[in-house]
Amino acid sequence: MFADLAQQEAAVLKLIEDNPFVGQQEIADALGLARSTVAAHIVQLVQKGYILGRGYVLPHVSRVVCMGGAVFDRKYRARQPLVPETSNPVDGMRSFGGVARNVAENLGLLGASTSFISILGDDETGSALLAHLRQIGIDVSQVLTSRERPTAEYAAVLDEKGDLSIGLADMGIFDLFQPAHLERVWPHLASANLVFCDCNLPAETLRLLIERRKDARFRLAFDAVSTHKVMRLPDDLSGIDFLFMNLDEANALMARRALGPFRDAEAAALALVDASVSHAIVTRGASGAVVAEGTRVRPVPAVTAEPVEMTGAGDAMIAGTLQALLSGKPAFEAARIGTLLGALTTESAASVHPELSPRFLEANMHRLQPVERI
Repeated sequence: MFADLAQQEAAVLKLIEDNPFVGQQEIADALGLARSTVAAHIVQLVQKGYILGRGYVLPHVSRVVCMGGAVFDRKYRARQPLVPETSNPVDGMRSFGGVARNVAENLGLLGASTSFISILGDDETGSALLAHLRQIGIDVSQVLTSRERPTAEYAAVLDEKGDLSIGLADMGIFDLFQPAHLERVWPHLASANLVFCDCNLPAETLRLLIERRKDARFRLAFDAVSTHKVMRLPDDLSGIDFLFMNLDEANALMARRALGPFRDAEAAALALVDASVSHAIVTRGASGAVVAEGTRVRPVPAVTAEPVEMTGAGDAMIAGTLQALLSGKPAFEAARIGTLLGALTTESAASVHPELSPRFLEANMHRLQPVERI
């Protein structure tokens, strides 16, 4: 039943499952072991994710952890052509953002047992962000807070047509999420079925996560975030089960291997798989996506939509894919559902669709195009 457990570890776990309040001495007496031996086995069970530490809290049957960016977004759209060096009338919008945070909120609204891990400032913005996630049932117990930097913020100034004029990003707080913090939250990660991380965190932290995943039970998914931040991924990608990125990001990453430039998503996805990624999902905007696995690549058709706002669509696509993977669907079918959720999100002005729920997604499944069975 537990292929990665030694016989004594499995026996200790069985006693804990039968009685989560059992003491170490009781376990030792029942199994004829020294108490110190039992304590060592319990440490291993924590490291392998079978229990969540003190109190022998057993993990949820199916749980996803999202780790990375949490940002307070400000958007200002000019009411008339922008004039430099003076005050301009605008319409302002404020919302919570960040790739990992958006993915976590989507997953929570879809009913997944979701934990979120990030680093926030010890300020009102950080407190409000946490309260919002708690309200929709997301576990934020492992979020770090710091007084060294404020909660990350992004401000976008749009011209009267809605095109970006200037973007301002204060993301320095994520540099504080060092490998030592990853070690601290490791039991929480090890007990998950699926861990999603974006590339907002430092390169050394991402490298450690990928290295340690090779000895863990969870599946690991990544999103590139940008052509700049994808370069934080290490050369060895063999610990990544699902990698999401667009063609530009794939080209930026593969240029380190003197490969490319790739003109189409199919070739880029296959190159990522050749670089030891188990599944590469390369998005093509309004044209859908492609999924590569082994020597096989399949296009994921786009879903017709009437877009209002594109912000958050990519994050929703990832969340829909991860939720489908958690429910047991293969990568291609999961990406189709993710593409649907991304399209639905563009039809709302919000980064996360305000009507999102399992019922809402199910009610729109008819919008998926039929695909040829191969």
